[in-house]
Amino acid sequence: MNQQLIEQIVGEILGQLGKSPVQLPERAVPIAVSARHVHLQPEHVEVLFGAGYELTQRSELSQPGQFAANETVMIAGPKSSIERVRILGPVRKATQVEVSFTDAMKLGVKPPLRESGNIEGSAPITLIGPKGSVHIDQGLIIAQAHIHMAPADATRFGVEDGEYVTVEADGVRAISFRNVRIRVNERYRLEMHIDTDEANAGFITQGSIGRLVKSGDAKEVASVQATTEAVKAPTPVNVPEAYEFTKKLLSAEDVSEISEKEIVINKGTIVTALARDTARELGKTISSRK
Repeated sequence: MNQQLIEQIVGEILGQLGKSPVQLPERAVPIAVSARHVHLQPEHVEVLFGAGYELTQRSELSQPGQFAANETVMIAGPKSSIERVRILGPVRKATQVEVSFTDAMKLGVKPPLRESGNIEGSAPITLIGPKGSVHIDQGLIIAQAHIHMAPADATRFGVEDGEYVTVEADGVRAISFRNVRIRVNERYRLEMHIDTDEANAGFITQGSIGRLVKSGDAKEVASVQATTEAVKAPTPVNVPEAYEFTKKLLSAEDVSEISEKEIVINKGTIVTALARDTARELGKTISSRK
């Protein structure tokens, strides 16, 4: 058989495979990992990037009509800041910033766990662009894990818009996500969205597959009571009462990492205001060496 004929046969086979739909496991849901990002209202686009400015598309997202913009901003909290946070388009009625719990710890903020779009009473944050900055009193959230799906998908899974389900992801580190909200719309494409902290916990990467579990399914998550009974009480650990801190500057990060309840510093050691606040929140005391 000559090479030309072989290439022709291979091409025909690949062509037929391309026409066949990919068969996913029963009750399977594709998983997408969402990194920190920003949604902007029109007037804030102009404040951050200049009068008359419009977002430019960098790439399409999986959900129809949505895109990642070329533009990025810095977000700043009382403790730190994060640069090059991607903006997603199109513009929205209200500016919203979605971060992970790890991001929130770095920024020094306490955003609530919310469904995207539910920002009433959420945390404040400052956004900094090339032309200006915007401080919003609410709009910073940690996004609730959710599944986008079309009505046909909802019928197939036997779920309704607003319902909460469990999604199991098998792998090297198997994990179950509870309280995953179902979002049904004609425009949606089947996909579960989780943040980077959730993905890291289960070694999940883009394109991983989860299994939707409804109440009454054969494979249920063990009850809290049963789990509690199976776990033995931990052996008490003796923790030193005081930590001898010898550096010249005591930061909030240092306070958080020290396990002892008392931190003893040298005379002349600089203690940041945020370090004192962190110590107060964690029930720790800072004293000078005698």
